[in-house]
Amino acid sequence: MAKPEGKYAWTVTVGTKGQIVLPKEAREVFGINPGDTLIILGDRDQGMAIPPKDQFSAFAEKVFGK
Repeated sequence: MAKPEGKYAWTVTVGTKGQIVLPKEAREVFGINPGDTLIILGDRDQGMAIPPKDQFSAFAEKVFGK
């Protein structure tokens, strides 16, 4: 099965302190650097998401509505 253009999936492991390590490829694709602050969105029905920094406002509106 071919991977759709611009679509990604990775797995991470949650450590004992609740921390996760973002895969190197994910950090490169989304321009995440050491010291960056990320926003994690959560919805009990839709799950969790870490939107790209430059698309946060549009993503939050889709997740939480108006």
